[in-house]
Amino acid sequence: MNPLYYRRSNSDSKTVVPSILWVPVLLTASYSLFSISDKPSAVPDTPRKPVVETYHGEKVQDDYQWLEDGDDPAVRAWSDAQNAHARAVLDALPGRRQIRDRLAAFHSDTSAAYFNPQHRQGLLFFLKSQPPKQQPFLVALDASLSPNSERVIVDPNVIDREGLTAIDFFVSSRDSRYVAVSMSRGGTEDGTVHVYEVQSGKSLRDVIPRVNGGTAGGSLAWDADASGFYYTRYPSPGERPAADLGFFQQIYFHKLGTSVAEDTYVLGKDFPRIAEIQLGTSADGHYILATVANGDGGEFEHFLLSPDGGWTQLTGFSDRITQAVFGQDQALYLVSENRSPRGTILRMPLDHLSLSSAPTIVPAADDVVEDIVPTAHRLYVLDVWGGPSDVRVFDLEGHEQSRIPVPPVSAVSGLVPLDGDDVIYRSESYLTPAAWFRFDSASGKAERTNLFMKPVADFSDAQVVREFGVSKDGTKIPINIIRRKGTKLDGQVPTVLTAYGGYRISVSPAYDVNVRVWLDQGGVFAEANLRGGGEYGDDWHRAGMLAKKQNVFDDFAACAEHFIQAGYTNSSRLAILGGSNGGLLMGAELTQHPKLFRAVASAVGIYDMLRNELSPNAVFNVTEYGSVKDPDQFRALYAYSPYHHVVDRTAYPAVLFLTGANDPRVNPMHSRKMTARLQAATSSGQPVLLRTSANSGHINASLHERIEFTADVYAFLLHELGVPVKP
Repeated sequence: MNPLYYRRSNSDSKTVVPSILWVPVLLTASYSLFSISDKPSAVPDTPRKPVVETYHGEKVQDDYQWLEDGDDPAVRAWSDAQNAHARAVLDALPGRRQIRDRLAAFHSDTSAAYFNPQHRQGLLFFLKSQPPKQQPFLVALDASLSPNSERVIVDPNVIDREGLTAIDFFVSSRDSRYVAVSMSRGGTEDGTVHVYEVQSGKSLRDVIPRVNGGTAGGSLAWDADASGFYYTRYPSPGERPAADLGFFQQIYFHKLGTSVAEDTYVLGKDFPRIAEIQLGTSADGHYILATVANGDGGEFEHFLLSPDGGWTQLTGFSDRITQAVFGQDQALYLVSENRSPRGTILRMPLDHLSLSSAPTIVPAADDVVEDIVPTAHRLYVLDVWGGPSDVRVFDLEGHEQSRIPVPPVSAVSGLVPLDGDDVIYRSESYLTPAAWFRFDSASGKAERTNLFMKPVADFSDAQVVREFGVSKDGTKIPINIIRRKGTKLDGQVPTVLTAYGGYRISVSPAYDVNVRVWLDQGGVFAEANLRGGGEYGDDWHRAGMLAKKQNVFDDFAACAEHFIQAGYTNSSRLAILGGSNGGLLMGAELTQHPKLFRAVASAVGIYDMLRNELSPNAVFNVTEYGSVKDPDQFRALYAYSPYHHVVDRTAYPAVLFLTGANDPRVNPMHSRKMTARLQAATSSGQPVLLRTSANSGHINASLHERIEFTADVYAFLLHELGVPVKP
């Protein structure tokens, strides 16, 4: 599954950042349609063009529906005018240049970061981020993990000097002769697979289009002898109506050296329209596993291709099997939530494919099973409890052997088996940068490898404390607070609070050098673990999805109130920050609690919940949010839809909306409509800005974009909180 934007998630070691960057745009002649003054900082006027629609007998007026069509020249002109206004305001902010230079200094001094590893016959493949390169690139190292053994296999920075091409995913063949790499440009995530020889780095003539997309992503699995691979494929133009080209993902097979036109259909015609498919290969390469998600709501089914060429359905959506992985012992290991929302682990032999008779080898515990990695004789279980994570080690019969030692309030990710029973994993905390460790199963000891990031920012004067807000219904909500030691709780501390709360994504501790900049301005940075995420298991997720989404907003408001009640800050010194599903959170908070916050920064967010599912990609989100086609779900959506709860002549906080014109996951129309509505309604005199990047989408930001994005956000929030930027 490829969920909506979030900065990171524990199930994927890749750091994901918003790909929003201001790019100078020449305004078209139609710019004059909008009556703005000669001053570049004037707010563009936005015409109201009321449209009334009826949902289950409820009439709903929409004054800015005309802003939905991003191809309309009038809409482009309006967006350009808003961008010019936002740029003028942001560039004039006192201290923005100092913040930008400080961020650039940190990031230029940042050491290499390695993530998304794959192990194949003594080689370890990683994506590597290395400033000043704009995009991560693909490298291979030997089993020693010595940087001296590193070879660059594919570098999109060489392929595209503008830094706009990104690697979506890669998969090495079992014998490590070849690697298939999906790449897309400009944040579109419209990925085409290219095949490379690992030894030489040369590309083959095999080029497969339409493999990767927005929310549904893409996947690939090599066959046993690396003569070809199975891959996910979206319909090509002419095969289905234009509205369906981003749906109906199916599995095809490509034989190396042949034309794409000769590729054969394998499976998927009966899958849901919103199927999201991930493929895996057994250790011997003779079995292929297809995990099919029913959109983004957390339902999965699994199919197995046997050596005889036949497919067997192993599980259905109602079986609540959230994960299935191949062991090295001719068995599948399954995570089941049928008996416990925190997960039990089953073992299914490949010669007896029966879910009903698969024994439970690891029963439910207090911790939530986040990931499982079988080795030759061990089973590693990555657990999460409220956000932080650790790893239990079992034998294959389910007897606990040990735990991997990890620091408190830290996160483990990227567990990858090596030969035998050893594994490597990535560990980091809010104050300690990521490092890769090798765990020796025999000794039970973990040693740091040579793949680690140096701490370019000194956090020795900082501490992390976990406190709890109490939501409206009494639920305790964890808050991870990063502050300097000795912070005086005088009610005046400039505080920024962020969260996500959705898609069962567990928000885990992660090192972020940008936070150092906020601390240096005397601030506190906090991250909450709201319902809707996966921090406490399936029940925690279900308590914040569909008709229960309001719990997420109540949780966040309670965390904000906690900072005031605990003496950290007050409403005039409190800012909030979120993106994508977290952008929806920002919209709900500013409309439901306009007096609670002084400033809001919201990136690539969803704000019009009634027309959201009309955007092709948003249909994948229906299993998480609900649909207006269902009367009860419509009422729940309408009850909190931020766009529909903006009230005229209300004193709203200062707001910075950020979006990307090429976003395939969240239609930029949300940010346009919400900006227009708030600008017309607010009586506070505080700015409402819209910053749109012409050459980016939802994720895969370049290094330059990340720096500019953070500089704008921090300068805006600090200015609105009345904090003079320190040099």
